[in-house]
Amino acid sequence: MSLVSGRAVRTAAVLLPAAVAAAHIGPAATWLPGVRLPLFPGLAGTGPRRHIALTFDDGPDPVSTPRFLDALDELGVRATFFVLGEQAVRHPALVRETARRGHELGVHGWAHDRPWWPAFARDAEAVARTVHAVHDLTGHRPWWYRPPYGILTTSRWLAARRSGLRTVLWSAWGRDWTADATPTSVRARVAADLRGGGTVLLHDSDRHSAPGSWHATLTALPTIVRDCREAGLTVGPLRDHGPVPLRDGVIVPAGVAGE
Repeated sequence: MSLVSGRAVRTAAVLLPAAVAAAHIGPAATWLPGVRLPLFPGLAGTGPRRHIALTFDDGPDPVSTPRFLDALDELGVRATFFVLGEQAVRHPALVRETARRGHELGVHGWAHDRPWWPAFARDAEAVARTVHAVHDLTGHRPWWYRPPYGILTTSRWLAARRSGLRTVLWSAWGRDWTADATPTSVRARVAADLRGGGTVLLHDSDRHSAPGSWHATLTALPTIVRDCREAGLTVGPLRDHGPVPLRDGVIVPAGVAGE
């Protein structure tokens, strides 16, 4: 092997893994609002301009989730809960109760892990496993996927596609997972980015957040809903943002749940 060809091989050996890693993690840039909102409105969960999709991540949690279900009942609001598969199978009655009360269930993956290296087989299995768990528990197949930490990678996006799910992130959040979150701060963060057609991200569990942080979210929830209504916006689940994704070549209209 010549000196030149040897250098070329060594360079390729360095660049190829780097290129694979970049292709894998590149979509994670959609986590940034400056990238996601103007360039990928679909990922931001953009819907009808007079509607707000209310979503919660990281449950179900037997301590906190029932409190959110009761609060939403009092407010007359339905939401989308992005559940973790490992939590869903630990608390099946709570998953069924969430669906029974009219809420929509989405997929947040099996576990709340960070995807720094390509692992399509693992991601595909985790997403499909959670889809099957939700379907078995509720009788309805989920439509939506949101990756843990909102970190979208190529393998996660492909895994969601393979399971027939549409990936949705958010357009406004409360930063309610932090130790210093308060009802006032959660409401203010949501209000700063609240626009008609948007999707709001909150958390109904502190399993992957600061301990007790869900209390701030729960207290802020009525004021967030009131802010939306005073702005002339309706509040509901992502299914009311519709139409939902293609399945078997058919677009299901907004407001239609299940299969």
